[in-house]
Amino acid sequence: MFAHQFFIVSPHLFIQQFTPPVPLGLCLIAAGLVVLASFVVVGIFARNENIYVRYPQLNLSISKLTIPICLITSVSQIISVFIFFVIIFAGFFGSSNPVYNIAPTMVWVIWWVGIAYVSAFVGDIWSILNPWKILFEWVEKLVQQLNISLPLGPIAKYPSDFGIWPALMLLLIFAWIENVYPDAILPLRISQMILIYSGITWIGMIIFGKNVWLRNGEAFSLVFGFLAKFSPLEMRSRSIGSHSADVLGEPLRSEHDRSEQCDTSSNTDVSDIREVIVRPFGTGLLNVGSGSTTHMYFVLVLLASVTFDGFTATVPWMDIQTLLLEKLASPTLINTLGLLATVMIFMSTYLFFCLLMRLVSNTNVTAMDLANRFVYTLIPIALAYHVAHFLVFLLIQGQLIIPLASDPFGFGWDIFGSENYRLNFNIVAPTFYWATSVVAIVIGHIIAVFLAHSIALRLGKTRGEAVRSQFPMLVLMVGYTVASLWIITQPMYISNM
Repeated sequence: MFAHQFFIVSPHLFIQQFTPPVPLGLCLIAAGLVVLASFVVVGIFARNENIYVRYPQLNLSISKLTIPICLITSVSQIISVFIFFVIIFAGFFGSSNPVYNIAPTMVWVIWWVGIAYVSAFVGDIWSILNPWKILFEWVEKLVQQLNISLPLGPIAKYPSDFGIWPALMLLLIFAWIENVYPDAILPLRISQMILIYSGITWIGMIIFGKNVWLRNGEAFSLVFGFLAKFSPLEMRSRSIGSHSADVLGEPLRSEHDRSEQCDTSSNTDVSDIREVIVRPFGTGLLNVGSGSTTHMYFVLVLLASVTFDGFTATVPWMDIQTLLLEKLASPTLINTLGLLATVMIFMSTYLFFCLLMRLVSNTNVTAMDLANRFVYTLIPIALAYHVAHFLVFLLIQGQLIIPLASDPFGFGWDIFGSENYRLNFNIVAPTFYWATSVVAIVIGHIIAVFLAHSIALRLGKTRGEAVRSQFPMLVLMVGYTVASLWIITQPMYISNM
């Protein structure tokens, strides 16, 4: 058995204190200077608004591979649904100890962290593996084949002024569960929350339509869809004789519009050419256009929640908790207030710097419009901090999936002969984790500077005006670089068992 090696106390891995190999002050100064230098370099070489619009692409037509690709997709979806039900049943009927139950590790490590990494560094895999979407489509097809009259949507038009408020509220709730809710690690609670979210998702699909709800209400499709804009793979589909249509299209829209791609029974009068576009990392964020205000809030909540997650492990936050406990006497309330305060600080700070950017640039565009246009430049930063904060969590605690695959319910099974697997806590050295975190955060901010300058050039400004308009954004990014590095260099807790 492996229980004595590892005890889960939260959705995160806690490890012993680690001192950075270089002085913290020197690290912060160097990182800030690197981001500043990148701004200077970009400003020198970017001379027109079209310089970043086009980028190297490798177009791989896969029209001749439709059958094997659809076969792989179908098998992957069956596996995804199977795992989905295993998690639910494990939570209700398996061991109540998170160590022996596959639900906590599968949800908090493999899914939340692992799918995010695959989405960002490979492609939008969630649009294929989303079990709520798959099950809804299966029911749709079954109803059609049996000629059953069921209202599978849409039965109402989605209000245009709603934006993505449903997904935004669900993301806030998820952030609270992840960072505050004390029972988030319990298998039973995980299964109950999955069923509640499933009901919300399917009801939304029935009322407003599957694709509409996936674009506006399914929080994780938006999260992974955003991250996938950074990825090197993009899938497109176009009809012969028509203009090429990006299957990923506008953010949070396209990846869910190809549910019928492998259904040869539909659109038989149109011949589709399917392609895979290989592109440089991050370039999918160059031409996403201006988002809505709710999209802007969504990205800021995502960035704020992962930052708060890291800050809660620092000594300053523990001191704040100790101080507030004398008056509030509720750690849950304190953490809730801390999460909300972090979100509000991120939103107000970002909007303030967008206002400064408007004043410096002397443009007629409002500060809110600038905020909506530039918010996608924060996605590489959110991804970088996600890597910095969760990498060691995935590498170490993710190993639990090996023994849990043999005994997902904690019944003493050994299906694959891996039940006695021992976790390797030395899989990476602390210095490797630290160096990777620093590099990820610095590179993420450099890419953000690159994207922001590209957007500024397209606002009809001269090169000089574009550079000046980015001074406030540069200050913001350098400041957040320093703050992010300060958080990850604070004491972190890794078990040495």
